[in-house]
Amino acid sequence: MLHPPQQHAWRTKIIPILGKVNTLFHKAADLLTPIADFLARYWVAGVFFSSGLTKTVSGSLTLFGFTFKYPVSLLPTESTFALFEYEYHVPVLPPMLAAYLGTAAELLLPVFLFLGLGTRYAALALFIFNIVAVVSYPDLMAAGVAQHQVWGLLLFITLCHGPGKLSLDYLINRWIRR
Repeated sequence: MLHPPQQHAWRTKIIPILGKVNTLFHKAADLLTPIADFLARYWVAGVFFSSGLTKTVSGSLTLFGFTFKYPVSLLPTESTFALFEYEYHVPVLPPMLAAYLGTAAELLLPVFLFLGLGTRYAALALFIFNIVAVVSYPDLMAAGVAQHQVWGLLLFITLCHGPGKLSLDYLINRWIRR
């Protein structure tokens, strides 16, 4: 049988070690969280912006083996109008207005999300846009719905958590508080 002082001796050794591990974990999280916030914004912004480019006349530029698409015109193409007329069934809005608004949303909101400028507003707008996209396209397969759920979750996290330190919102707030 152990004597009372020896009975808890392991606690005096393990607690400082756990404290150091906990401190190390929090320091790593402090370094990685801004990167994770940025990557979530970057990924979702890329998805929506790429989708917007498919609805416009776009060009491409190849640099160092990478091809970048860019909009030649920000106006929807005739095929985009046809999609909104016959495929997408956006509630309440006429198809032509839905085509213009949808294309504009997919090209502008991701830029704000990527830059971290008005991030929560952009995330909320894209979150709602994402829901409308799923509701408006009934032929979406299960894999497509799953993708929209992931995008919605990342947008919801950004909406609740904010843009993080790697954003213009963060820099503007720091500048204002000086």
